[in-house]
Amino acid sequence: MFRSLRRALCAAAAALLLPLAGVHPAHAATTPGAGYWHTSGRQILDAAGQPVRIAGINWFGFETGNHVVHGLWSRDYKSMIDQMKSLGYNTLRLPYSDDILKSGTTPDSIDFSGGKNADLQGLTSLQVMDRIVAYAGQDGLKVILDRHRPDSGGQSALWYTASVPESTWIADLKALAARYQGQDTVIGIDLHNEPHDPACWGCGDQATDWRLAAQRAGNAVLSVNPDLLVFVEGVQSYNGVSGWWGGNLMGVAQYPVQLSVANRVVYSAHDYATSVAQQSWFSDPSFPANMPGIWDRYWGYIFKQNIAPVWVGEFGTTLQSTVDQKWLAALVSYLRPTSAYGADGFQWTFWSWNPDSGDTGGILKDDWTTVDTVKDGYLASIKAPLFPGTGGGSGGGGGGTPASCSAAYAVSSDWGSGFNAEVTVRNTGTTAISSWKVTWTWSGSQQITSMWNAAYTQSGAGVTAVNASHNGSVPAGGSTGFGFGGAPGGGAVPSLSCTAA
Repeated sequence: MFRSLRRALCAAAAALLLPLAGVHPAHAATTPGAGYWHTSGRQILDAAGQPVRIAGINWFGFETGNHVVHGLWSRDYKSMIDQMKSLGYNTLRLPYSDDILKSGTTPDSIDFSGGKNADLQGLTSLQVMDRIVAYAGQDGLKVILDRHRPDSGGQSALWYTASVPESTWIADLKALAARYQGQDTVIGIDLHNEPHDPACWGCGDQATDWRLAAQRAGNAVLSVNPDLLVFVEGVQSYNGVSGWWGGNLMGVAQYPVQLSVANRVVYSAHDYATSVAQQSWFSDPSFPANMPGIWDRYWGYIFKQNIAPVWVGEFGTTLQSTVDQKWLAALVSYLRPTSAYGADGFQWTFWSWNPDSGDTGGILKDDWTTVDTVKDGYLASIKAPLFPGTGGGSGGGGGGTPASCSAAYAVSSDWGSGFNAEVTVRNTGTTAISSWKVTWTWSGSQQITSMWNAAYTQSGAGVTAVNASHNGSVPAGGSTGFGFGGAPGGGAVPSLSCTAA
């Protein structure tokens, strides 16, 4: 969504710390994720009953006037998806508007020069979505379709407008459910993005009760494809307590969504930082220690009481302020590290892949290629294993030159006693690489204090960084990266050497 449209208001929230239900991580013998998924308590299970964790990214654009994901004016869509995979994201949330289901809607702003996006020429927006879904599945990513807007003109508080009635909303949801029936890359549909005032939860008014509308739409989707998950976002206000648009799920306790097929509901919350809007909890003297209680009250209790899975479908920030940095660190901790809990954690998709989200920015920088390794690094502990692919999704091909790579070093902040730096690793060959190693020697006394998205050793002034398990694979022409903190600051930028295999 374009966050400039958001004007969420919030009343002060009392912190209610809730006990964890007696659920423990399950250990799978084989790679989880195959087939369609279903829920069991607070977990999502694959077709074989193994727990899975959605750890993904939002790639927006189908909901805008471009009628296609953004960035294809710069890059080939396959290289984008390969890069998402290389960074360890396992799920793709695709926002769309109902405009793309209108006959003849075609995308614009796609670059076909130099062979880029060649197989998208002449396709409608829906046909481009088909190609993205198919390639994501080949790469082992799952896809969640997100009905983001009724039309490309902007978001709506309710699930319908004068020009897009409820009947159109439901018909289009059913059309998408039917379109991807049998393609288990698409695991579910997010019914409507960020319902907000006057949308209510449990008030009983057919025109404004989002919970009742979600039941009508969810049952319609399941009547076409009973294997899909139904993702239901919150509202803005409940019983006089207001929060982020789509972020208030307090009403679930008394008024749960009840669908015709059991074990299909996943509740979804959105949460943001001050780069989007100011909220009362950010100025609380106890911040950020107050945040777990806030999240518990609005949506976390659903998970902690083992009612249903909770997916934080959007969260993001420019990460420019100290408050935002503390917020993101606290939220990542709250979502539960994969190393400690496996798939027994909150599901999530970060906002956004796109750098052109005005009040959050993205994982990619403005060149649509370079990774913001600091921002991506915050997410490292909650990333999760990739899912089995459908085959043929790697970015490389046969033949070509020997594996090669380059590395670029940039200091992102320096405060004298310490500094943060980012290293971008680029595949400079013509075939995919499966691993990489970056080495350098400092001219001063610098020592690494922490590193994310890579493992390192340091001997004297010499440093060796090797890829993490999730970002060793880099397609031809693609890039990945890592970041680190060091001390002291003020050092010269070293020369880097990159070795690929």
